[in-house]
Amino acid sequence: MPTRALMFQGTGSSVGKSLLVAGFCRAFAQRGLRVLPFKPQNMSNNAAVTAEGGEIGRAQALQARAARVAPSVHMNPVLLKPQSAIGAQIVLQGRVVGNANARAWQQEKPAYLPKILESFEILRSRADLVLVEGAGSAAEVNLRAGDIANMGFARAADVPVIVIGDIDRGGVIPSLIGTAAVLEREDRALVAGFIVNRMRGDLSLFADGMALIAARTQWAPLGLVPHFPEALLLPAEDAADLASSRAAQAGRGLKIAVPLLPHIANFDDFDPLIAEPDVDFRLISRGAPLPGAADLVILPGSKATRADLARLREEGWDIDLLAHRRRGGAVLGICGGFQMLGESIHDPDGIEGEAGTSMGLGLLALETVLGAKKRLSEVNGVSLADGAAFSGYEMHLGESTGAAFARPLLRLADGRFDGVVAPDGLVFGTYIHGLFHGDAQRAAWLARFGARPRLGSFDARIEETLDALAAHLGAHVDLDRLLSLAR
Repeated sequence: MPTRALMFQGTGSSVGKSLLVAGFCRAFAQRGLRVLPFKPQNMSNNAAVTAEGGEIGRAQALQARAARVAPSVHMNPVLLKPQSAIGAQIVLQGRVVGNANARAWQQEKPAYLPKILESFEILRSRADLVLVEGAGSAAEVNLRAGDIANMGFARAADVPVIVIGDIDRGGVIPSLIGTAAVLEREDRALVAGFIVNRMRGDLSLFADGMALIAARTQWAPLGLVPHFPEALLLPAEDAADLASSRAAQAGRGLKIAVPLLPHIANFDDFDPLIAEPDVDFRLISRGAPLPGAADLVILPGSKATRADLARLREEGWDIDLLAHRRRGGAVLGICGGFQMLGESIHDPDGIEGEAGTSMGLGLLALETVLGAKKRLSEVNGVSLADGAAFSGYEMHLGESTGAAFARPLLRLADGRFDGVVAPDGLVFGTYIHGLFHGDAQRAAWLARFGARPRLGSFDARIEETLDALAAHLGAHVDLDRLLSLAR
């Protein structure tokens, strides 16, 4: 059949657009269609590496997995990665092309529309169906001029739109009716229907609400979707989701603590640890100390390493960390967190903000120089201590050197070494993301601290959850009608 497309926009951020698109990708893929996800513009520090050696938002990588296809840079042609004083890093079709603050971006973004449309057409040439995800709210009419993420894209590409509202956050009736009221006539004409997401309790209690919305908006009611609690088993798109819903319950086995830094990046590194039944995983928010009883403290990846290091000191977490070390506790730094564990971080060209040097935590004998060149690659190999296999990816600016590299942590399949282990065997650092996703590597890390894995296959659990999500949506949304609305 000719390639069709359908766009899902929301009444606001975090109404479930990413999750619903992932579920629809799996549902239509199960019908034998070649489905590809697309998001014109995304803002997230949680990114994935594609086979082309570029990067896209992690949500689009999950949607690609749901569609049973490899992720491509064309699935998310514009990715904004918030940093500190310099605003956001701009990634275009997988490659960094510059930086811009919020005001400058509003002026610059129309120039990116041709590349967005180019990527969209590339996907259309490869698919039966392209499912497009908007960003934020469809009703941000103050930003409508030059829009490339929502109605601006939909109109330029002539793609019909489904608007999603979230009943769980309250006010779904006025949010949907209000969205229809403020949209320009030409934009409103693109809307083919609406979905109400995250209903809890008796669905029949909102039947009148669905009818009222349909009558006031003249949009077709396409589904009332119950809350899907298993969504917590899938990767979070942003740090707000991570902070609010990913912290594990206390009191279980191996105690791991992670400070929740302002520019935390690639935090899905921790999803397999959170899922382990015998791991007590704690995300430590601002104002709380690192727990003294932790067995392992992990410093996460960061999009603004020097700024996050400064925040770590402001919170007193550096003092907590040194006390943790004196008690014999272990520390692991991943990517930016690895750089923080060294003696110094130099930014001579102001890559992250103001040029200068920050003193590191001094737990590893290395120093880092930040540079413009970004390393992006998928990798695999083994850990040197136990031969446990791993696969993951590199995504970082900067090069680290020093005596600590005489004791590497990992050997990559291409012969390179990565990471370091301190002489006492209790401080570790690596540039590799995704280590814990591999069952063998995760089991090896747990064994270091006397714990045993009980999760089984993390990949299998993701697949089971995506299948369950597709079935959940199929039971509450008319998929045939949804497909008929695509064009």
